[in-house]
Amino acid sequence: MEKARIGYIGVGLMGLPMAARLVTRGYRVTAYDIARDRMDAARRAGAQTAASAEEAARGADLVILNLPTTEAVERAALGEAGVWSAVKAPQLIVDFSTIRPATARELAAKLRAATGTGWIDAPVSGGPPAAGDGTLTVMAGGSGEDLARAMPLLEDVAARVTHLGPVGSGLAAKMINQLIVGIGHAMLAEAIVLAEASGIDAASVPGALAGGLADSNLLQRFYPRMVRREFAPQGYVRQLLKDLEMVHEFAAATKSPTPMTAQALSLYRMLAHLGHTELDTTALIKLYDRG
Repeated sequence: MEKARIGYIGVGLMGLPMAARLVTRGYRVTAYDIARDRMDAARRAGAQTAASAEEAARGADLVILNLPTTEAVERAALGEAGVWSAVKAPQLIVDFSTIRPATARELAAKLRAATGTGWIDAPVSGGPPAAGDGTLTVMAGGSGEDLARAMPLLEDVAARVTHLGPVGSGLAAKMINQLIVGIGHAMLAEAIVLAEASGIDAASVPGALAGGLADSNLLQRFYPRMVRREFAPQGYVRQLLKDLEMVHEFAAATKSPTPMTAQALSLYRMLAHLGHTELDTTALIKLYDRG
């Protein structure tokens, strides 16, 4: 079966490895990003490139958005030279970005009214390596009919896809995901502080706790990197800070008490203030190393 023609808008940290994977899976990908170096990288990965979001969407069966902010998604969807203005609107937009759930619902309604285009919010968890090897976790919101259209694509990029409900539902689940990740990294940093102060080998903790109630993917994957102070320049701090800001805003809008989120957010703000926005989130231990 011939694969869908994809307009891919936003080939950054997560978008580039996913776009490259889709090319290898036989999709015809036309990419657009405001950064020239990212467009060059997309071409090297085998994608065609476009001069605007509208051009990327023109003739596409499906448009993917993978953008850093709510405002960027709004511009790509409904702005000048955006998807809505394509001569032939795509059947479906799959938005892998993390944006405000309420905005996703508004954009989906406006786009469907203007062009008939469906919308799936499909925020992901797993990071760039998972985006490249097809093992992402996808939290999806949208109609059942739209999700059915998107599933062949989602199954090519994800190991797990969960349909949470109508548009915006996937993003609500993403808020919970980022709350757990943000608080979890702070908890790991403090566990390391306690382990190192106690005189035990801090690196032995994940093995000692394996299979117990405290075991987790965070403990096994990220705690060891914190212990080694092994920080990769992947921009995760900036990304998680933005997401935690959104979680905090989402909690306030739903009148939900989330004091632990507020504390984690304050830590990430401190880390960003120290200039560590380009490092991955394990760099949170730096706050504790400063003493």
